[in-house]
Amino acid sequence: MGRGDGEGGAAVTVAEGRLFVGGEWVAPAGGHYEVIDPATEAVVGLAPEATRAQVHEAAAAARAAFPAWSRTAPEERAAILDRAADVLQRDFAAHAELAQAESGATTGTARALQVAVAVARFRRYAKGALEPVEQGLPPQVNEAGPMGRAGVIGALAVRQPVGVVTCITSYNNPWANPAGKVAPALAMGNTVVVKPAPQDPLSVYRMAAALAEAGVPPGVVNVVSGASAEAGAAAVDAPDVDMVSFTGSTAVGQRIGEVCGRAMKRQLMELGGKGAAVVFADADLDAAVAGIGTTFSFYSGQICTAPTRVIAQRAVYDALIDRLARYAGHLKVGDPRAPGTVVGPVISAAHRDRVASYVELGRKEGARIVAGGEHLRGPERGFYVAPTLLADCTPDMRVVREEIFGPVVVVVPFEEEDEAVALANDSDYGLIDYVWSGDVARAFRVARQLRAGGVGVNTVGRNMEAPFGGFKKSGVGRDVGSYALHAYSELQAIVWQG
Repeated sequence: MGRGDGEGGAAVTVAEGRLFVGGEWVAPAGGHYEVIDPATEAVVGLAPEATRAQVHEAAAAARAAFPAWSRTAPEERAAILDRAADVLQRDFAAHAELAQAESGATTGTARALQVAVAVARFRRYAKGALEPVEQGLPPQVNEAGPMGRAGVIGALAVRQPVGVVTCITSYNNPWANPAGKVAPALAMGNTVVVKPAPQDPLSVYRMAAALAEAGVPPGVVNVVSGASAEAGAAAVDAPDVDMVSFTGSTAVGQRIGEVCGRAMKRQLMELGGKGAAVVFADADLDAAVAGIGTTFSFYSGQICTAPTRVIAQRAVYDALIDRLARYAGHLKVGDPRAPGTVVGPVISAAHRDRVASYVELGRKEGARIVAGGEHLRGPERGFYVAPTLLADCTPDMRVVREEIFGPVVVVVPFEEEDEAVALANDSDYGLIDYVWSGDVARAFRVARQLRAGGVGVNTVGRNMEAPFGGFKKSGVGRDVGSYALHAYSELQAIVWQG
């Protein structure tokens, strides 16, 4: 096995079933567990189970590597991240194939929205490493007194790396999500311990190998996986960890926040979502249906930014439901490797059953199942859920209030603009909401009233330089673009008297 040396090293081969700690492939003390293909239920590979002690060792390795890495010239960090993008691009097809096998993503999603996005993020933060970290502040005149002698006081705001960052990633995107944490953290001079989702950790080990080949020094990037809760808990409470960056459920985020709060560790959290999609009567219904329909198809609804909670003006309520039902019914559900498949499986049998239980709960609460529901369809093996549409919902229903994280859309009617805003804001979540209206002035007026970290106006698209994060129980902090560099840094003030 080769290791990076700052100029780019020999190709680094992943040692299957081993942890990556301190630049070495280490046998797991906790044994192994199987990674299952959600589409076929076949075993993709064996993942290592790290013990608490091994996770703490990874954090200690990151701590030991931090001083040298944080002092590495920004130009060198940029060059290494750029080479990492090259290495990932070189093996693009193999990475996409593994991502598909682990996560059940369709071919297009695995290629364009997982691996390609990961490559782009390393490219982006190679440039980010060169962004200014110092800002001169206006000088002030200090009169003689208790604060010192008279004179002009100058000040400089400096962004410093936080230190050792634990990156806990989500299962719905085993390439783009880790890259979105690791790349900006490294660009700022931090070292990392990555704890990937237990369902699809193998891609993250490949990413670590690519970084080592690109020249990331030993200990700067460490990867520890585990199917039990032990590895994740240890990655949060390790004494050498200064910050936790987490993507996942609100419930887990709350537990992590409690631990971080006691130790005063920095936090960056992207948590749950129940995105409201407000559709006015003057909206382009074709565009609205196409946008809302991404809930059915994009990661099979396993995405916290999905427009899952439709709030439709009464004048177009029936027409919108009819169009959404026809849209859902025409989507091909099945083998994600097959041409034309739009909806692949959800991540596991347990999650499939969880989504199905919510659909049944909605029926019992009085919702009308317009599409999908009990008629789940798909291959004989694999964890498939039909795109499901629930109409005649009310704001108090659990299917309206709770995150389902599957291809399920609920629809609630409204009459007037103020009612739409109130319904949209009546949620514990506030990640990304959406507004569709032909009246652009009204759309922006409503958008500014929504209590969400982001609002899409007549689009579900994203600008990858815009800040990303949530209000309320959808998270803490912001990342993406330069905001990610800010998130993985501490502000220091340097003051002097001239």
